[in-house]
Amino acid sequence: MKGDAFKSATVIKVLAFALLSIAFFYFGKHWSDGSQQLVFFNSRQDSASLTNPTNPSSQFVSISPNFNKSFDLSSIINDTTVSDKPLEKTPSVEVVLSPPPPPPSPPPAVQKMGVLDENGVMNDNFEVGESDPEVVDNWGVGNETDVEEGDGVKRFRVKKFGLCPDSMREYIPCLDNVEAISKLKSTERGEKFERHCPEKGKGLNCLVPPPRGYRAPITWPKSRDEVWFSNVPHARLAEDKGGQNWILIDKDKFKFPGGGTQFIHGADQYLDQIEKMLPEIAFGRHVRVALDIGCGVASFGAYLLSRNVLTLSVAPKDVHENQIQFALERGVPAMVAAIATHRLLYPSQAFELIHCSRCRINWTRDDGILLLEVNRLLRAGGYFVWAAQPVYKHEAALEEQWEEMVNLTTRLCWNLVKKEGYIAIWQKPLNNSCYLSREEGTQPPLCDPHDDPDDVWYVDLKACITRLPEEGYGANITTWPSRLQYPPDRLQSIQVDSYLSRKELFNAESKFWKEIIESYVRAWHWKKLKLRNVMDMRAGFGGFAAAMIENQLDCWVLNVVSVSGKNTLPVIFDRGLLGVMHDWCEPFDTYPRTYDLLHANGLFSIEQKRCNMSTIMLEMDRILRPGGRAYIRDSVAVMDELQDIGKAMGWHVTVRDTSEGPHASYKILTGDKHLLRA
Repeated sequence: MKGDAFKSATVIKVLAFALLSIAFFYFGKHWSDGSQQLVFFNSRQDSASLTNPTNPSSQFVSISPNFNKSFDLSSIINDTTVSDKPLEKTPSVEVVLSPPPPPPSPPPAVQKMGVLDENGVMNDNFEVGESDPEVVDNWGVGNETDVEEGDGVKRFRVKKFGLCPDSMREYIPCLDNVEAISKLKSTERGEKFERHCPEKGKGLNCLVPPPRGYRAPITWPKSRDEVWFSNVPHARLAEDKGGQNWILIDKDKFKFPGGGTQFIHGADQYLDQIEKMLPEIAFGRHVRVALDIGCGVASFGAYLLSRNVLTLSVAPKDVHENQIQFALERGVPAMVAAIATHRLLYPSQAFELIHCSRCRINWTRDDGILLLEVNRLLRAGGYFVWAAQPVYKHEAALEEQWEEMVNLTTRLCWNLVKKEGYIAIWQKPLNNSCYLSREEGTQPPLCDPHDDPDDVWYVDLKACITRLPEEGYGANITTWPSRLQYPPDRLQSIQVDSYLSRKELFNAESKFWKEIIESYVRAWHWKKLKLRNVMDMRAGFGGFAAAMIENQLDCWVLNVVSVSGKNTLPVIFDRGLLGVMHDWCEPFDTYPRTYDLLHANGLFSIEQKRCNMSTIMLEMDRILRPGGRAYIRDSVAVMDELQDIGKAMGWHVTVRDTSEGPHASYKILTGDKHLLRA
């Protein structure tokens, strides 16, 4: 039965197809009745038709019933192909081509007022905001704008910035503010070495020039041992410290033998001695991040780099002129900073080891307030290494200083784990148990439980002991290099407005920057650029710096966390990276010409409501080396202005699409600072 049904269905389909074929044939044959007739074309063209067009079998245009009638072929055929050889016209065919119809008139222009958002969509919901008095006061000075009108459209162009006077070649705005320093009520505690930024409207409005004869810096690792004299043309330090193997002048270069005041035989031998005294220090595994206070030309930190230790070398801008500038010219992490009356700009429990070798600091003054700042910065279980005359000299005054130091460190619950020769090493406790077991009234006291030890921006030093987290945060980090990608416990203390967990955000950021840096290395050949001193101006969790390490770029990164965002510095240091707190509305504490690469992701779109974008860009130009580069990844809404400012500073500026394509809301601006200015 099923077979019969199947055969019946097949017969019906065949009959239906046959009937349709007959119907279409009849329809085609009888379509025209004399008044409506079809035109038939044959697209085939052969040699016979060209040689004998009168041959009916070779004609490519048939004679239709529409004899002697005219047709507008352009209305029937949208696209025709013209043969290279003209065809001879047959006498029996008349084809008339009508001229093409006129183009349609353009639609009327749409009149609409508003602003474009970051996706390029017109939006009439926007804030006018308040006027910036700094812009008004400085209008027409250096970076004024011209208005060009053409075709009814106004275009704004930033004029080229001029060069600053030669006297500003080493200018650090917040540390060279002579007017503000002269008004200080007291300078006995080192107040003049701290930040005193110019008032609003009196900031940098020109381009800091390089010294005469400036050359492209010697690249790392050769720069550890020598730099060009013309790049840091200051001989005083070599004259004062040459006998201690700090620095020597050799023809057109400075040479760095690797010595220091307390280790004249070289930093390598000194580091071997420390590790031999206390093997638990384990440079490069247990100790990954260190702080060198009063660093000189940073040979201590320079030689620790080969042992996988990142050392931040800090010193004030004092009589030892340009010591931090020498450190940065060598390619060693360094910042201008003074431990005086304010907290240093690093979080609590940042460093596994803090070093002071003849740093000329009175640690016991003012109830030990300076050593209490070291205690805040030192990680639980971390080490304080002091190499100084009171450790080993048997003079009455020096012995008294030693006794005061031992008394203070005992009250801080530090354990003197080793004293050998001129070196003493203390260890900080792992928890608060020792603090809580001290006799009542022991000084200094514990800080208030509500005191935030990571609040550092213009915060005064406090004569109290910073409490350690009860959860053990900061003390239980893993060893290097696994800690680089392991989400630390202090990640949970970061206030994040997100539905995602903090660990997911941490891992997502790490993955994002790993892919981005890999693409930069492939597309822009970053490994060939010889990058050494790098700054991430809006660091987040430090994913950019971690990706630079994973891609084996031989550089160090200073991760800057803005005061306007979440304080992620504890996480950055727990990963084994370096960071600092900063407000980009103010200048940064470093010498001019100290960074090879400045990286800013989303900085300007975030800070444009608080800061003048020209101010930030001029500061970037000040700290960027001639021949250096800036990579700005930001919203399209700020790109035009940034591009104009970059050109006004003499940069070679290029705006590129991100991997998301040309219609993405973000672009990448690359700015190359020319080695020599016109």
